[in-house]
Amino acid sequence: MFARVARLFRRRPTSPVWLEPGELQARLDRGELPMIIDMRGPDEFDGPLGHIEGALNIPLAGLSARTAELARARCPIILVCLTDKRSSQAAAELNGAGIGDVAVLRGGMRGWRSDS
Repeated sequence: MFARVARLFRRRPTSPVWLEPGELQARLDRGELPMIIDMRGPDEFDGPLGHIEGALNIPLAGLSARTAELARARCPIILVCLTDKRSSQAAAELNGAGIGDVAVLRGGMRGWRSDS
């Protein structure tokens, strides 16, 4: 009960926390293991732009069904989509559910591919 009440008063970001592609690459190069969630559909995930190695594909429409599972993961979550629009929506949804260590990859897969 106390945890639920505490969660109500926990400060939540009002806008997404942005992560630049180069910073994500640096984290991966250092061996950090954030949970990378790709919000695109399976056709985009396996499409021409591909996906970031190790990313989990959870399309935005299916996110609410997986929120409890993501909360239990207790690791940083990096959200990615094609540009960063769906990822921003997903970040707001996860923050609203009390999950705080969430960042959005700025520019999405387009940004990731143009930066690498």
